[in-house]
Amino acid sequence: MKKFLFALSLLLATSAQAQVLSLRDQAVVVNQLLAERFDTVLPDAMAQTGIDLWVLVSREYNEDPVLKTMLPAEWLNARRRTILVFYRDAKSGKVERLAVARYNVGNSIKAAWDMQKFPDQWQALVDIIKQRNPNKIALNTSRHFAHADGIDHTEYDELLAALPAALKSRVVSAEPLALRWLETRTAREMQIYPQLVDATHKIIEEGFSERVITPGITSSEDVVWWFRQKIRDLGYDTWFHPSVEIQRAGKGLANPDIIVAGDLLHVDIGITYLRLNTDIQEHAYVLQPGETAAPAALNQAFAAANRLQDILTANFATGRSGNQVLAASLQQARAEGIQPTIYTHPIGYHGHAAGPAIGMWDMQGGVPGSGDDVLRPHTAYSIELNAAGTIPGWSEPVRIMLEEDAYFDASGVRYIGGRQKSLFLLPRRAPTIE
Repeated sequence: MKKFLFALSLLLATSAQAQVLSLRDQAVVVNQLLAERFDTVLPDAMAQTGIDLWVLVSREYNEDPVLKTMLPAEWLNARRRTILVFYRDAKSGKVERLAVARYNVGNSIKAAWDMQKFPDQWQALVDIIKQRNPNKIALNTSRHFAHADGIDHTEYDELLAALPAALKSRVVSAEPLALRWLETRTAREMQIYPQLVDATHKIIEEGFSERVITPGITSSEDVVWWFRQKIRDLGYDTWFHPSVEIQRAGKGLANPDIIVAGDLLHVDIGITYLRLNTDIQEHAYVLQPGETAAPAALNQAFAAANRLQDILTANFATGRSGNQVLAASLQQARAEGIQPTIYTHPIGYHGHAAGPAIGMWDMQGGVPGSGDDVLRPHTAYSIELNAAGTIPGWSEPVRIMLEEDAYFDASGVRYIGGRQKSLFLLPRRAPTIE
């Protein structure tokens, strides 16, 4: 615990730029967070879903997405075939954590394979299951959530072939349990998450400045690769390649990718750190000669997108499906004269994470399957959307595309590290010349 508190204190004691922990200290934090999740999140999730035995199977380099989140920081992959078994005793509520493997899986999951008694790994698993006689044997199969569909065809067939008929009939999908494990954020994780969001915001702020962009020279692709390199140089990873988009009143230069005065810039960027992810989209305006602010119509369009965020987050409620939140938010936004598109998704262990989808850019009528899942507290979302508006002098409607990471619990939705409320201006201050 002392090592964890020391590493966490280093993480939280940040100045202008968040301090990135050494790999060793990152491992301390990751393993402590994981141990806490095994002690708290897992028992609650198993009790809520009524699943008393959960089996996860992976072979090296073909890891189940859920199992991957359960490996200690020192394990970059499964080893040979790794089988994890979690059994919850209904009377005590305690969860037994076992590995049908040659080694302990970190300090939280003990090896339980007697290779002399059971040379065959599947038979060792069957013996563990028989001894516990569960009501349900949950495997990671899912039609609508790739995160919960991690057992591959070969492993599934071999496991089912090894189970006696009496046990085979108890096999169920672990989808609800897998989703709760992945989507639930702990109090300690939410102490750390603001640091990731703040770091992402600071990277964007620097990238959308004259330190990086020279109008008439710098291209959007130059800025994309600056973002990618900056993330790596700071010691973070990213789960997707950044993008920078230009919207402008006219066609401008022959090369549409060169940034010029009057451009509206948009970035989509995310970082990965301590197994958590961010996903953020923000905008900047490149001032024209003589301008000290963005055109009023652009500021009004930005305010409409902020209002769309407010409408969406006000519709979050425990037990309401993603499709219900989407429909209510779109209806309200249109009634207020906003042209909305909403494509909000959970975030956490994955960028596009487990849990209810609240629209997709090409599915504004609802998302079958994942959109039918309901919102649960202690979960995180990327509030991703856009509002389109007509700007005088612009040949095409402008889309203000915003994305900010937020946390949802019984008190409602709060932005983890704030949100953009006005356009970045480039340069930061228009020069005054007398």
